[in-house]
Amino acid sequence: MGGYILRRLALIIPTLFGIMLINFALIQFVPGGPIEQVIARMDGGGDVFERFAGGADAGMDGRGDGTYVGARGLPPEFIEELERQFGFDKPPIERFFTMLWNYVRFDFGESYFRSISVVDLVLEKLPVSISLGLWSTLIAYLVSIPLGIRKAVKDGTRFDTWTSGAIIVGYAIPGFLFAILLLVLFAGGSYFQIFPLRGLTSDNWHELSLIGKVLDYFWHITLPVLASTISAFATLTLLTKNSFLDEIRKQYVITARAKGVSERRVLYGHVFRNAMLIIIAGFPAVFVSVFFGGSLIIETIFSLDGLGRLGFEAAVARDYPVIFGTLFAFGLLGLVVGLISDLMYVWIDPRIDFETRET
Repeated sequence: MGGYILRRLALIIPTLFGIMLINFALIQFVPGGPIEQVIARMDGGGDVFERFAGGADAGMDGRGDGTYVGARGLPPEFIEELERQFGFDKPPIERFFTMLWNYVRFDFGESYFRSISVVDLVLEKLPVSISLGLWSTLIAYLVSIPLGIRKAVKDGTRFDTWTSGAIIVGYAIPGFLFAILLLVLFAGGSYFQIFPLRGLTSDNWHELSLIGKVLDYFWHITLPVLASTISAFATLTLLTKNSFLDEIRKQYVITARAKGVSERRVLYGHVFRNAMLIIIAGFPAVFVSVFFGGSLIIETIFSLDGLGRLGFEAAVARDYPVIFGTLFAFGLLGLVVGLISDLMYVWIDPRIDFETRET
């Protein structure tokens, strides 16, 4: 197992390099770079995309024919100073490897437009994403796994039929539409004013007692978590059910029942560990996508300032330190979580030995 772990850790390096290289190369063809953003703001033009004429030919720096769109009235010395400030006076290859060297040392730089380090900016937005991602994942697993087991045991019964119908309906409803429905029903839209409309905490949160802070936090997070969790129930529940059904029908279960082993012991002593392997296999993807991907629409509807909105705003503003810094950090974490998932395989089923796999 030690050799397998070392190989996986070594594989992280070229994988991260490939992720960063592909995204860095793609960004060279995206018009409207940071310098164009600065020029557009100085000219009072608002969004740079309102000023583009033939911008499809512009590169990373927002240049098409060698000049910046909208920069013809500005002195060349000012443009050169902007290039030095953003580091665009160097060739792309040099910028790429300089960026990687900084990231290896966990130096993610400073946001172009917010005058704050990328690390501090992410830490500022992280509580919202932690709240949405952690509680959504936790609730989905706590509800879906027992429900899936129950559906497997009651396969074909009325309970299985009506719960399947409810799950399919929940899966068919888009998260943003369900969020709007929750607002209309429970946040003063047209019916009840039970939950707050926006934010993660109340304005007087710092004045509340410890219990009051906890209650206020859950009061604010209830609707966003429900909206972001609704679609996760279907996939996880049906996956759990099918996994348990497949194990229940195997010979070892029939043999255990024939020996008089109790149904509960058969289910949780024998079937559970084998059936949970496929659930664990999907955990890294669920964790990374829900926890770090955030939900831009959910955050916007409930006025939550999390990583989802941060990523969108950074992409629109061409804030490259934020884009690439978060891409590197979350990509690294996703690869590490994938390795942890493999180790959990072995912990649940010691018969699995990754060391003997061909590489």
